[in-house]
Amino acid sequence: MIDFSQDYFTLFGLPRRFRFDSDKLDAAFRALQRDIHPDRYASATEAERRLALQSSARVNEGYRALKDPVSRAQYLLSLQGIDALRETDTAVSPDFLQQQLERRESIAEAQAEGNAAKLDALLEEARVDIAALETKLADDFEAQDLGVARESVRELRFLTKVAADIESALAEIEQ
Repeated sequence: MIDFSQDYFTLFGLPRRFRFDSDKLDAAFRALQRDIHPDRYASATEAERRLALQSSARVNEGYRALKDPVSRAQYLLSLQGIDALRETDTAVSPDFLQQQLERRESIAEAQAEGNAAKLDALLEEARVDIAALETKLADDFEAQDLGVARESVRELRFLTKVAADIESALAEIEQ
């Protein structure tokens, strides 16, 4: 079984960094699940089956946390005692907020017009901004600039939500 005291990075044999090889995460996940999957313990004792189920849940939870960039950054900060997405502390820079408000207006207009091409362009812009912010966030972590990383996580979460909303708008138009 697994050691429940390990952080997710250690569990998957990865460096405790924002940037890592996602193929290694996928391979480690598959290997762990193969070893601890509850089906392998169907004829084991009740305690062993329960432990296998808990181990599998922990591995799934860790995989989800590390696979998603927002969750990974939030987890890295939490390992340093920083709650990046605290409900009462949601401040982002005014410039970033203004840019996103304008982006939201453009999305609403394109959606109202049924303009899939404009939504596609807005989605591509959002994805470019997300990629740039992920790079910045990785640099923030490498520089141990955790205060800036905390702000970047909030912005990344916001942009990820914007991209998901654009995808939903596109799906509505295409139906």
